[in-house]
Amino acid sequence: MLLIITAFSIAFFFAANIGASGTAAAMGSVYGSGALNNRRLAVILAAVFAVAGAILGGGEVVTTISKGIISSSSITVQVTVIILLSACTTLFIANRMGIPLSTSEVTVGSIVGAGLAGSGVYWQKVLFIVSTWLVIPFLAFAIAFVIGRLLSGKEDMWRRRWPRLIPRLLTILLIIAGCYEAFSAGMNNVANAIGPLIGAGVIDTTSGIWIGSLFLAAGAITMGGKVLETNGKKITKMTLLQGSIVSFTSGSLIIGASVLGIPAPLTQATTMAIIGVGTEKAGWHLFRKPVIKKIFAVWFFSPISSLLMTLALMQWLLYQSPALIICVLASVLFAAYYKFFQKVW
Repeated sequence: MLLIITAFSIAFFFAANIGASGTAAAMGSVYGSGALNNRRLAVILAAVFAVAGAILGGGEVVTTISKGIISSSSITVQVTVIILLSACTTLFIANRMGIPLSTSEVTVGSIVGAGLAGSGVYWQKVLFIVSTWLVIPFLAFAIAFVIGRLLSGKEDMWRRRWPRLIPRLLTILLIIAGCYEAFSAGMNNVANAIGPLIGAGVIDTTSGIWIGSLFLAAGAITMGGKVLETNGKKITKMTLLQGSIVSFTSGSLIIGASVLGIPAPLTQATTMAIIGVGTEKAGWHLFRKPVIKKIFAVWFFSPISSLLMTLALMQWLLYQSPALIICVLASVLFAAYYKFFQKVW
């Protein structure tokens, strides 16, 4: 019983951190462009639409997380605790640093680590998921870059022709786009927290989605401000039209992935779309900014870190194996991880 309570506690804390990282980042364009200067209102809107997305469309990704990566028969309560602990620890560190991190990557990394230590991994499915991680962010960058270039200068021209109407219309459009992106976040991200619980059979899908989405919303409201500040203010300054391009681009890609049951990197898609419109405006030297380097480093290290942590814990706690080499590798990886942050922070 204590183990089940522990699993639920970690899952709900994980859901809150997902809310901080994903749904708050979805409103980065709205906040960064000035459509909503009130940060609290931005994260509240993100929370509301994320809950709607999770309840109305989160089921397909839940199925993938709960039984599409490793056999559900191998996901015991003990394994669930380890998966969630590893993923949640990695995400919490990123949130404290204000870095928008893909919860899908750390969750899938943790589940793969459990599969490597247990009954095996459905590698064909994993390779397909990982390939989408490579494609979606750069597709978001390309789409945002191209649309931004095609519409370059149009916003200023429209403002000169209709100085009172256009700012209002673009503000409304961007708020709608941000809510749309938050909806996509809920569709894709709630599965990361409650999928392992469902795989272990300790909660049904409907109840898991409802409860998980509420904790996701609570995390967005209480912890999302720092990540929102990074995405909205520290990468590049956006106009209202550019913000709409970012949100509609990344939101559409993530909704498409969710319908297919793919746990996709929302924060990567959003951030790369922001970089796309920023590159069109500021040039390619944008990639040399320290905050961009730090974001890329987190994306690279985080899924590997969560995988190694899960693998080490599985070997140590479940099989009483020394797992010395794995623990050393995990320690070295985290040491390199923090050394990089100290260098570029």
